[in-house]
Amino acid sequence: MKHLLVALALSIFGCSHSQDCAYTFLGELTDFHDGTPITSATIFITEQNKYLVSDLDGKFKIENLCKGILTLTISHVGCETKTVRFDLLGDTFKSILIEHHLEELNEVALLGNVSKNETQTSQETVLKAKTLKKYSALSLGDALKEVAGVSSINTGSTIVKPMINGLLGSRLLILTNNVRLQDQEWGIEHAPNIDINSAEEISVIKGSGALAFGGDAIGGVIVVNPSRIIRVDTLYGKTSIGGQTNGRGYNVSSVLNKNYSSGWFAQLQGSYKRNGDFEAPDYNLTNTGLVSNALSARFGKRNFESGFEVYYSYLNNEIGILGASHIGSIFNLNEAINSGQPLLIRDFSYDINPPKQDVTHHLAKASYYKRFKNFGKVSVQYDYQNNQRLEFDRRIGDRRNIPAVDLTLQTHSVLADVNLDTNLDRKVNFGLMSRYQNNFASPDTGVRRLIPDYNKYDFGTYITSEWRLNDRLLVDAGIRYDFNRIDAKKFYLNSRWEERGYDADFSDIILEELGTQLLTNPVFDYHNISAAAGLKYQFNNHSSILGNYSLSTRPPNVSELFSDGLHHSAARFEIGDLRFNQEVSNRVSATYVYSTSQLSFTTELFYNNIRDFIYLRPLGFILTNRGPFPIWEYKQTDAQMFGIDLTMTYNLSDAFQWQNKTAFIKGYDLNTDLPLIDIPAFNTINQIAYKNEKWNGFMASLKSEWVFEQNEFPDFNFEVEDQLTEERIPIDISSPPPAYHLLHFFSEATFALSENTSLNVAFAVNNIFNTLYRNYLNRLRFFADDLGRNITLQVQLNY
Repeated sequence: MKHLLVALALSIFGCSHSQDCAYTFLGELTDFHDGTPITSATIFITEQNKYLVSDLDGKFKIENLCKGILTLTISHVGCETKTVRFDLLGDTFKSILIEHHLEELNEVALLGNVSKNETQTSQETVLKAKTLKKYSALSLGDALKEVAGVSSINTGSTIVKPMINGLLGSRLLILTNNVRLQDQEWGIEHAPNIDINSAEEISVIKGSGALAFGGDAIGGVIVVNPSRIIRVDTLYGKTSIGGQTNGRGYNVSSVLNKNYSSGWFAQLQGSYKRNGDFEAPDYNLTNTGLVSNALSARFGKRNFESGFEVYYSYLNNEIGILGASHIGSIFNLNEAINSGQPLLIRDFSYDINPPKQDVTHHLAKASYYKRFKNFGKVSVQYDYQNNQRLEFDRRIGDRRNIPAVDLTLQTHSVLADVNLDTNLDRKVNFGLMSRYQNNFASPDTGVRRLIPDYNKYDFGTYITSEWRLNDRLLVDAGIRYDFNRIDAKKFYLNSRWEERGYDADFSDIILEELGTQLLTNPVFDYHNISAAAGLKYQFNNHSSILGNYSLSTRPPNVSELFSDGLHHSAARFEIGDLRFNQEVSNRVSATYVYSTSQLSFTTELFYNNIRDFIYLRPLGFILTNRGPFPIWEYKQTDAQMFGIDLTMTYNLSDAFQWQNKTAFIKGYDLNTDLPLIDIPAFNTINQIAYKNEKWNGFMASLKSEWVFEQNEFPDFNFEVEDQLTEERIPIDISSPPPAYHLLHFFSEATFALSENTSLNVAFAVNNIFNTLYRNYLNRLRFFADDLGRNITLQVQLNY
């Protein structure tokens, strides 16, 4: 028995040592796109704790392997590190795909001062997180003015509507996390519903060169991007708290990110802002407070070959509008213009009373992408937006708390995009877009609806291509077609219908005659062609030139077509026109860029010819049951705009830097030879900055902002008769205010609290000398001065 047990043990021991460890693994590394071999890649064999290098054919061999799991980690310069596992059952050959062009494909997390442009040949500026954090308590429109040539139309200090080279509203396309913003952008006092704290990077593209985003961006495209996904096991975030003296405002914002090396990620972000009445140098600006609440969340998984994302954002803004700006009649407007100060001034308060806006915006999206070998990347996306806009006027009785405007806009969009990038010297991108939009104007307001109920249907398709002809020259081109249909239900007073001549031109759209008014069903179809072509030539490592031509077509928006009533938030009567054609823009631009370690400057020239340009102009007054009100009517003409934007930075030494941003633009009505209304005046900003890294990264700057008087403007002044005295009263609604000069101070330092935690402290003073001024592009310049001195303090904890 003893001998039997010994024999059995020897048999088992012998079998265990006779396991076959003579297997061979042959691997071949090839590029995911074009199948070319990846040479000199490093392969780490986990089970053997040793390294190999691929040969000139991208191949490598591992011998004397045992049955079981083989784990390889493959790395190469310019490639994403990849880990693969195989279950060996014998000799094995595997072809392993490696991505060798991550930077060119914009698939890596860019750190430090590196940024990635959305376009190659368009005039584009990228604002990064370091700049955006200065505007945590402000708005998107405020931050965008960091770019030369970008200004804004303001309604006070809290409603800031971006303007690029003199164009705004429906002529600007705004994307947030790859979703086109749909939020009643037609109103001059409707600011974009975006929380600036949700942005990690913003690209400003002048003109319509980015055809994949849309063909109607006559003015430009604003791309708001969240933080990039880092495929590392990490948890990080930041929290900012700030306060300001003007308006006695305070704000808090926080964001938390969780990322995994497997590609899974999640982010949660929120912010809160509150301001009371702001102050001009000499008085309170009564009823100009703001309360803002924002929240966003995103999660998903992102790897090179595939990924998905689910995103949701919420924003609610309650915004007070200067109480003195809501006039009772045209005579109040004349009195306000000539008084030099608001007709209503009260003590400071956080209360927000009518007139005011209450706007809520929801956005949800789901996206997915998949890469295919030797083909490219296919992306699909669905997004939904719900925008509710409430505008409150001063009302009495039971309707005191009922809005005068109550609009709900719902938008559904589906996008599909194909990027053929197997040959990175000749990329092709094409896609489809479909969108359905429904607007409901509540009849419960008790006043005539300014904007009607409507359904809008959009379909678009595009193709763009990019060719790198050699190391110095890159050329791109594209074309896009869009179809738009607007199907509205609109009530017209019989008198207005006949006055506009609609009885002759649109008698076939009448659905029902209702005594003194008509119910109509206007349906308009628009076919739009857009195109772009550009080039970029790199002279050397320091200088390059860009040239771009773009053709863009924009159909009239619902306000331009259907406005017919008192716009309470703007305190004026507005009239649209059903006969409007599409705007057609031909824009030519040239850019020269020079950059060295000491000096960098960018010169941007542009000329924009716009056929059938639509604009809003004052035409006198109209009698209402509240007295005479200024009447503004949409008109159509041919226009041209041209100008130059300059940006220059010069390092005086290791510690001192000087920067200049200058913008000059002119705009003319080609049919009347008159200047266009609301064109920004010449402005130039100079800044001197000091920085010392040894003092916890201390930086301090003094900024000089000089805005000239607009000396070219159309004279739309008019007279109104006082029926009591029969006196003719001139109403100066056109003359711009005088030039002004402001000084601003900003400083910051960052203190390391631990290896992974730091505290940034920023202190600023805007309008240091409490200068009295009025901005031509502020709608409330007729009623009050702009903001006085404002001292701000902000701390940001990075962890």
